[in-house]
Order: sequence, then C-alpha cells, then structure tokens
Amino acid sequence: MRFGVDEAGKGPVLGSMFAAAVRAPAVAIPAGVDDSKRLRPEQREALAATLWDDDRVDVGVAEVPVERIDGDVDMNTLTVAAQAEALAKVARDGDGGICDGGDTDADRFARRVRERLTADVEVRAEHGADETYALVAAASVIAKVERDAHVEGLADRYTSMGFEDLGSGYPSDPKTREFLQAFLEREGHLPDCARKSWGTCDDLLAAQEQAALEDF
Repeated sequence: MRFGVDEAGKGPVLGSMFAAAVRAPAVAIPAGVDDSKRLRPEQREALAATLWDDDRVDVGVAEVPVERIDGDVDMNTLTVAAQAEALAKVARDGDGGICDGGDTDADRFARRVRERLTADVEVRAEHGADETYALVAAASVIAKVERDAHVEGLADRYTSMGFEDLGSGYPSDPKTREFLQAFLEREGHLPDCARKSWGTCDDLLAAQEQAALEDF
C-alpha cells in the first residue's frame, strides 16, 4: 500500500506542530484534494472528514508540542520525528510512499524518517510533494486541519482571558505580535503557547528588559 506524509505548523511562533500520514489506495483519495495551502478552510475540513470516515483510508497524526519545540533538538530533527511518528501509526511491512521533504537534502530527510520506523517500508522524500502527489496532499490537509483546530482552541482560551485575536500564529502576522506583546505587558511573561526559543519571543523579551532599564 502507498502512503503520503506531511506536516503543518513548522514555522509559527505559537502552538504545536502537527504531522499526518495517509495510507490508502489511490481510488480512495477524494476529488479536490490538493496542497492544503491552495484550499479554503471549509474545503480542507470537508476533505479531512471524508478521509477520516473512509474505511479504506488509514490516518496517523502526531503532535509536537511547544515544550518539545523549545527543547535542545533542531526543527529539522523534530520534523523528521513528527513525520515518522505519524507514519508509524499506519505503516505496514511492504508499504512505500512519499514524505514532503522537510530538509534541504530530501534524500537525507527520507533516510532519517525511515531509520525511525520499525515497519519495513520504502520511504522517499521530495520538496513540494504536497503539490505533486495526492496522498501527500491528503496528509497536508489532515495536518493543516489538526493545526487549525489547535489554534482555534488556543484562541478560545486566550479570548476568555480578555485578549484579542491571536492571528495566524506566524511571526510575520501583526495580530500575533500584538497578542504576544499584550500578554507580556499584562502578565509579565510570555504565554504557554509561545515558542520561547523563537527570535520573535527573544525580541519581545529584550524590548521589555530595555524598557525596564530605561524606567529605572
């Protein structure tokens, strides 16, 4: 059987990263599956529900929480681990498939994923595989829907505390930076959902420290 693997949430400063693996015959992949970035949220959600509900489709999901991201392991290794953990939930001896390459060297990425598996499978990796292979696109849809649901849960949590929109969670999003700044000013520390090892958080903490020195 063939499989595809991808991840979502590698670059944001807020929340977990998710990886998904989809193992299925080609005929089971619903029409309209595409790279998740090309689909509207409602399209992704409908496709994900179809994949989960189809008995011919096996889906594996792995979450890498903020605490793990802020550890001593680099993001390339964490991406390998996430994809391998998702794939391990569905892979069977004799399977083969494609991972979306999470490293500049796609062959190295595939080898590192394969080394983490106990099942005897063939693993390849390509950059942009979610744009080329339906199974990888399906995995990208699952991973993105899981990530979006996670961010929505974070938004509900912090909105209930009186904070405004968290935004997309990406460092380039002004709403995300405004949320982090507001939380830091009110609470005196960054929120639990922040990846404190990210440069965005370093910049905010440095600015707070400088402001404190100037007020002294």
